[in-house]
Amino acid sequence: MLKTIKADIQAVFQRDPAARSYLEVFLCYPGLHALLFHRIANWLHRHHLKLVARVISHISRFLTGIEIHPGAKIGSGVFIDHGMGVVIGETAEVGNNVTIYQGATLGGTGKERGKRHPTISDNVVISAGAKVLGGFEVGENAKIGAGAVVLKPVPPNSTVVGVPGRIVVSNGQRVGIDLNHDKIPDPEETMMRCLLKSINHLENKIASLEEELAALKTEKSGAVHYDKEVG
Repeated sequence: MLKTIKADIQAVFQRDPAARSYLEVFLCYPGLHALLFHRIANWLHRHHLKLVARVISHISRFLTGIEIHPGAKIGSGVFIDHGMGVVIGETAEVGNNVTIYQGATLGGTGKERGKRHPTISDNVVISAGAKVLGGFEVGENAKIGAGAVVLKPVPPNSTVVGVPGRIVVSNGQRVGIDLNHDKIPDPEETMMRCLLKSINHLENKIASLEEELAALKTEKSGAVHYDKEVG
């Protein structure tokens, strides 16, 4: 557990440029506090002290604004940035070196039992306000865009955005922990650009046809005028 906690603290320094000292991180980072509480609660949960584990989890939620069920499995080097509103469900599994921003939810759907929360593989980034709902897997190095609602499995090295979530990048060149979650492609913008391009093409086509029609009318009018003169 001490090794895992050390990895969690190192993750803060690796991914947050605002971190200045170990004392500041230990005292002022609610994401780290929530993980510390969870490590204890999870140990108690696994040793059948589930009520005590839930009480510790509830105290952690009250103090940090982050709700992690004691049954959730969380790897090392996890960084919960800011953290307010983060929810991680009972059967969720979070791998190593995962980054989770404020307001993200790893939740379930319906009232089914068993595995009902997502499995997050290593090096995944879950941006602010994203919702990952269901018992499926999010592959390694995937990136979930801010506000996305993910309802089905995500392949490794993919980027998902939108509601419902759509894969917009797959098997990208960059592999590892990519924190540039502000540089995610916008599929709606791409669609609008295609529509504007098509509209512009159609307008040019119509203008060309109108010119041809006007030329034909002028030619026909001239021919009729000539026939009258000849007649």
